[in-house]
Amino acid sequence: MGSPLKPHAVLIPQPAQGHVTPMLQLAKVLHARGFHITYVNSEYNHKRLLRSRGSNSLNGLDDFRFEAIPDGLPQPDEDVTQDIAELCISTTKNCVVPFRDLLIRLNSCPGKPPVSCVIADGVMSFAQRVAEDLSIIGLVFWTTSACGFMGYLHFSELIKRGYTPIKDESYLTNGYLDTPIDWISGMQDIRLKDMPSFIRTTDCNDIMLNFDGGEAQNALKAQGVILNTFHELENDVVAALNHIFPHLYTIGPLQNFVRKIPQGELDSIGSNLWREDTKCLEWLDAQSSASVVYVNFGSITVMTGDQLTEFAWGLSNSRHPFLWVIRPDLVAGEKTMVTEDFIVETRGRGILTSWCPQEQVLSHPSLGVFLTHSGWNSTLESICGGVPMICWPFFAEQPTNCRYACKKWGIGLEIDSNVRREEVEGLVREVMEGEKGKEMRLKAKEWKEKAEEATKGGGSSKENMDRLVHYLLTGNGEEACSESI
Repeated sequence: MGSPLKPHAVLIPQPAQGHVTPMLQLAKVLHARGFHITYVNSEYNHKRLLRSRGSNSLNGLDDFRFEAIPDGLPQPDEDVTQDIAELCISTTKNCVVPFRDLLIRLNSCPGKPPVSCVIADGVMSFAQRVAEDLSIIGLVFWTTSACGFMGYLHFSELIKRGYTPIKDESYLTNGYLDTPIDWISGMQDIRLKDMPSFIRTTDCNDIMLNFDGGEAQNALKAQGVILNTFHELENDVVAALNHIFPHLYTIGPLQNFVRKIPQGELDSIGSNLWREDTKCLEWLDAQSSASVVYVNFGSITVMTGDQLTEFAWGLSNSRHPFLWVIRPDLVAGEKTMVTEDFIVETRGRGILTSWCPQEQVLSHPSLGVFLTHSGWNSTLESICGGVPMICWPFFAEQPTNCRYACKKWGIGLEIDSNVRREEVEGLVREVMEGEKGKEMRLKAKEWKEKAEEATKGGGSSKENMDRLVHYLLTGNGEEACSESI
């Protein structure tokens, strides 16, 4: 039985893959620091985890438990990500009562420690408010980059100043999005197109424009804000955020902290909502160093069949070996398929899979470049692997991450949204064969080393992790005692 004296952290992510993964990483780190953990999934995602990981992967430990609450949406028949806008609205409306009931039940479990703190996803701020109503410490964890979070924080100001909503669809292509945004503290050389994509709407009532902007403002009322980044990577933005939030904790990359946890029972607890294909790791073992193009557009990105075809033939024409993750729902409105001609042409030098253990893939020595949607988890995993990126941002703060990767960190090249095979081939060759690629690999190696230093003793993220744990234990953010992880 868990000791009643243990601190008890309840963590609740937004029910989407890019949120589930870092929240689970944080849960593992807190568990290693002595916390009893309750991790709250949606019922739909709980079932998906059971299918992908196996029934033994959940609730195998007495002090690391999984719970599930309904998200209020009909459950799809297939393994797909639910509509994000519908999910945001539904969880806000329908999860308050089930989450409150869960906290009350957890507090009344005999022999279990009472809940001492709640860490809510930044876009699930209702959970933070429920915690505070029950006199429990409540913090929010924004699973975005610091620059992406800063973008959302300024949605209200962008609306106020008339930058968004745009007047009509022509403003998406007439150069208007190149308008400089030079008044946000800590963000230099940013254009309107580099802000989170939800500003690209003609509708003042657009769900995501108002929801994400509103949730960012809600963070101002939280008792603390957590970000999965490190100071050296986003120093200007983090410095600006520190002036806004008295309790700001930059504790990334979380995966580097997780790696330091001794192997044991937690190893079976994973976050992938799709079943992982681990055979691709054996294929990577047979490839030469820095030779493989890894392609994965994440859990939400969708594209047209024509775009899929252009990516496919661009990869083929580059003549470099590749590992390409193609989700069943990658092509909007139809079953994802590549042509038989492509399969024949690339046989022996490329493999396709529906999902993979990405962190292991990106840390593999055969990786040469990552063709990515610029999601924050993928960006951090690429940085931790020392792998340069070719960026094709899809939505949300991915354009912001792309801008920083390409212009500030020197580890990315951007593909035009109107993708063409010639550009794909050219950029792959440039990174894999050209002088620019050599420069990017050196930069990527430098950032990998800085990410490792940040999570070691004396590093910025290590010190912030100590501060966070101290705050969760005491409600006092002024002092911290150093621990091993």
